[in-house]
Amino acid sequence: MELSRAYYRCAGCGTGHFPLDDALGLSGRYSPGVLPLVALAGTEEPFRVAHDLLKRLAGLDVSASSCRRVTKDIGAELSERHAAGRAVTPPSAAAWDFRLRDEHGRPTGDTVAYLGIDQFAVPTRGADGRVCWRMLSAALLYDPAKRHSWYLADFDRHRLADTLRHYACAAGFNRAATVVALTDGGNGLEALLAGHVSAALVFVLDFWHASQHLHEWAKLRFGRDSPEAAAWADERVRLLREQGGTALLARLAQEELPAEAGEEVREGWRRLRGYFADNEHRTDYPAYRARGWDIGSGPVEAECKVLAGRLKHAGMRWLEPGAEEVAGLRALYHSGDGLWDAFWAQRSRRRHSSNSCTK
Repeated sequence: MELSRAYYRCAGCGTGHFPLDDALGLSGRYSPGVLPLVALAGTEEPFRVAHDLLKRLAGLDVSASSCRRVTKDIGAELSERHAAGRAVTPPSAAAWDFRLRDEHGRPTGDTVAYLGIDQFAVPTRGADGRVCWRMLSAALLYDPAKRHSWYLADFDRHRLADTLRHYACAAGFNRAATVVALTDGGNGLEALLAGHVSAALVFVLDFWHASQHLHEWAKLRFGRDSPEAAAWADERVRLLREQGGTALLARLAQEELPAEAGEEVREGWRRLRGYFADNEHRTDYPAYRARGWDIGSGPVEAECKVLAGRLKHAGMRWLEPGAEEVAGLRALYHSGDGLWDAFWAQRSRRRHSSNSCTK
């Protein structure tokens, strides 16, 4: 089917356009229905696979290079939107429910919202063509029942934290009595979120990461897979969970290494005690559990796996902007709540208004 349309050039401003394109919502060679499909295919699958899927499932013959270009261009638009401080919000989504509930499903009277941030390595190409692993930051906002989960991604974690604040406002985090930030013990994450999101955040150290530190040192001290290592770590993990980080630190202070312990074991011991000393204010797990709060960063770990599922296929090497653009779109799509469709609807309205001649 061929479509003929008139071209108009404004004598006043010197720009030209096809007036019918605005009415039909056309963008270049792709219709409003096709463009999101191409971008989604490139977001979910490698571009060569996306080309094949589009042809088989929708009868669209879009080359792998065109799929790459469209996906990256749309991802860049999303990044520009975030940089301008505009969150993508669904037009008619139900308000987030921040109420905590007891084991019988009854509201406890307390409200809490959650956010988290983590990083994982993405294979990129350096200027010399060699593989350079760059850390991509992933952020997440969610409610106690995990009915809503909004994902974000960016290589610049300061820019990501700013975007996280905009989305927290859009989700109504101000209606929750407490906003809990779940992170691992990564350097600077607490200061980052407190400075860019809110100084009122309550920080909780991910219990799994804390437990892993105990298990890893036990393996170093007693030998990997030894019964002594498992027994030592299990006892202290239980103490951490039931009595908190302060009690664990007191227990560790009472322990002494044997005289024959090597320097590697002693250095690991110093690091272990330093880790829990630095994070003591984030390890009051009995109090967190009593209030019904999450103490694990499983949801943000899951987000990292979702993003890595697209960015870390065998043999992939990304240019940093391309990886960031694809990751941002993938995070948007997997957020649910209609954010993907809202982005396209809002994009269409903006493009229509920007194409209007003011002369």
